[in-house]
Parts: sequence; C-alpha cells; structure tokens
Amino acid sequence: MANSAQAKKRARQSETQRQHNASLRSELRTAIKKAKPTATGDKKAALEIFRKSVSVIDSIADKKIIHKNKAARHKSRLNAAIKALA
Repeated sequence: MANSAQAKKRARQSETQRQHNASLRSELRTAIKKAKPTATGDKKAALEIFRKSVSVIDSIADKKIIHKNKAARHKSRLNAAIKALA
C-alpha cells in the first residue's frame, strides 16, 4: 500500500487512467463487432459502418491504447470481409 502522499495520489491517478483505457478498449471491441458483415450481405450498409469503425480504431491507436499495427490488422481484416460480400 502507498505510504507517502505522492504514492497515494499516483495510485488514484493510475486507477482512473486504467478505467478510462478499459472503456476505450471496450469501445474498440464494440466497433469491430459492429463492422463485421452480417449474413444479409448488404454491402452498402457494411461499408458505412466500416468507415465509422475505422475512425474509432484509428483514434484508439493514436492514443496508444493499442499498437498501430494491431489497428492496421483489424482494419485490413474487416475490409477483406466486406470485399468478400460481392
């Protein structure tokens, strides 16, 4: 347990930051799940959702919650899935 005032404050700040990062990661996962094309095959709707998801993925990567390569991998896989709807 933190003994000094400085250590106590740092522990409080760390917990707040951890909760904020967790909510951002949750937002990322939700965006990825929404962007996965459904069995209906509506390519136009899937593209619109994909664009919104890419924005979320990029913003979370910019904040260094996830690595930029992981963001690129997710975007690439989603894009490939949408292209496969043909």
